[in-house]
Amino acid sequence: MKIFCTILILLCCSFGFAEKQNLQIEDEFQLEVAGDPQISPSGNAVVYVRQFSDSRTDKRYSNLWIVETNGNNHRPLTSGNFNDSNPRWSPDGSKIAFISNRDGSGQIHLLWLQTGQIARISNLSSDPSQLSWSPDGKWIAYLAIAKSNKAPMIKMPEKPEGATWAEPAKVIDRLTYRFNRAGYLPDGYWHVFAISAEGGMPIQISKGDYHHTDFLGASGAPVWSPDGKAILISANRRDDWDYEPLDTEVHEFSFPDGAVKALTNQRGPDNAPAISPDGKLIAYVGFDDRYQGYQLTKLYVANRDGSSPKTISDSLGLDSGQPSWSYDGKRIYFTYEEKGITKLGYYTLDGKLQTVASNLGSGLSSTSGATPFSISKNGSIAFATKSWDNPGDIAVIPGSGGTPKILTAVNQDLFSQRNLGTVEEVWFQSSKDQRKVEGWLIKPPQFDPSKKYPLILEIHGGPFANYGPFFDLEKQMWASKGYLILYTNPRGSTSYGEEFGNLIHHAYPGDDFYDLNSAVDAVIAKGFVDENNLFVTGGSGGGVLTCWTIGHTDRFKAAVAAYPVINWTSWVLTSDLPAFGVKYWFPGLPWEQAENYEKRSLLSVVGNVKTPTMVITGEEDWRTPISESEQYYSALKLRKIESVLVRVPGEPHGIRVRPSHHIAKMLYIVGWFDKHKQ
Repeated sequence: MKIFCTILILLCCSFGFAEKQNLQIEDEFQLEVAGDPQISPSGNAVVYVRQFSDSRTDKRYSNLWIVETNGNNHRPLTSGNFNDSNPRWSPDGSKIAFISNRDGSGQIHLLWLQTGQIARISNLSSDPSQLSWSPDGKWIAYLAIAKSNKAPMIKMPEKPEGATWAEPAKVIDRLTYRFNRAGYLPDGYWHVFAISAEGGMPIQISKGDYHHTDFLGASGAPVWSPDGKAILISANRRDDWDYEPLDTEVHEFSFPDGAVKALTNQRGPDNAPAISPDGKLIAYVGFDDRYQGYQLTKLYVANRDGSSPKTISDSLGLDSGQPSWSYDGKRIYFTYEEKGITKLGYYTLDGKLQTVASNLGSGLSSTSGATPFSISKNGSIAFATKSWDNPGDIAVIPGSGGTPKILTAVNQDLFSQRNLGTVEEVWFQSSKDQRKVEGWLIKPPQFDPSKKYPLILEIHGGPFANYGPFFDLEKQMWASKGYLILYTNPRGSTSYGEEFGNLIHHAYPGDDFYDLNSAVDAVIAKGFVDENNLFVTGGSGGGVLTCWTIGHTDRFKAAVAAYPVINWTSWVLTSDLPAFGVKYWFPGLPWEQAENYEKRSLLSVVGNVKTPTMVITGEEDWRTPISESEQYYSALKLRKIESVLVRVPGEPHGIRVRPSHHIAKMLYIVGWFDKHKQ
């Protein structure tokens, strides 16, 4: 009998019936993400970007894959440890333009579908982005940095022959001179270019010392007019653009001479223009800027010249993004966020709304947000979709409508061998004002409601952002270690309307604490939480609220603040968003509003902290510079609070660029909690 059982176990393992494991930390290198789906003009196939990580080089890469819209013939178009991105079909569907660093730097390449041949058609000194084909298929527009023509301030003497001199000094004269992930910015500006689809010398379409994109990435790609005689792009061409970072307008550049005129004139952002197929109307998104922390982005329609603009999304009461016309010109498709979920819908020109898909997006985080989609000539729509147990796959809606069909399963091989923690929606009332707030609870694999589990409260950043019921590698990894993970959308979160988002206007951090504390109370009431083992963490704005929370309560056994802001005055003067901070998050400059800055800084409550605290930040984080973390760590040490500072070399905001660094981040956080668990 024992021999028979042994043989049966071996047979089960051989045929794939081995017992599943919980998520493993090394799975960071096994997970793949599918995104940027682009459906062919005919609607027969979708090309998409497939991201992966390599454990040998400790880097992230991406290749292009294609799948037919009936789910067949799923295959790679490119391969290798390169970064292939931004695929865009030629108008006749015979070629795909994309950006790749396979030759050492970012360049524009073409791939012929019939032969599979790939050719590089550019030799650019600056990496391109946002490719866009002309209607006749002869040109490809794109964005890239063009160097400024400013004369140097000094003229250095010639160095002796064979001499090696030090690296020259950097001269900075802009308000925003460095940016997260990009580092110190080059002496140049983002401009619109066009290159022949046969290669050759690019044409610079836009001119001047202005950026023809925005720092939030909402401006959109260059958009060709149906006749190919003009290109539309959102840009901030104000003389004081550095001090009014959101005030973009839709501009029209004639092609190829570059004559420019503004089509909109709203004080605030006018982004992501789209031209109707008949060339008579434009759609775009934006808002009338009131310098609030959070303002609803609305969908606008105007005549082709920008006249008679009107909003058509007022009744929705939620952010609109990424407008795209149907090929018959009768509908404007767009994305919007509702209760942590990104949805795809359309408006008819008479203002009727129809939702066609939910759960848009892909990635390793439960954050919501913008996600690309594309429409074919026959009305079929391709998009990425995610769920609590899936980081994202490619789906398509037929031109005739109906239920979306998922075409890929890029992580099925891994998840067929892993147990994940299930995600449960939680609604609760805030002790502040009895307002209803939404959250989610991840239960550990093999959860037993009769047992007591330690709880991690994880807080999102932004702060004007939101979480949703989606796969999150960090949270799932901690759940695999036996923790309950609670995450919420406290006041200030987006996707619940403008009033809810602006409850923290000029008051952040503050009353979020009551929402977060009430969330913990609500989950404890379920009966399976170990009240003696409560922990709290969060990144960026979540790091701020982590420090604010332990400055108001000592109920948590330990805390980890990831890349927080501790001193709002020093943050405004050292971060990559100085104008944004003083115009939108605060009522004025630090020396004019010192009391406001001080009472909202974490140093104002650090004297109350008793909780053992770890602070972890990337050394090249310019969004919340590591000097902020250093201030908090020193303050804790001066108070003799148990504390640790973890510095991650080469990492910007988020600590995700190198997979091993992301692994270390997850392990340091859960390790700190394990250390203090009773």
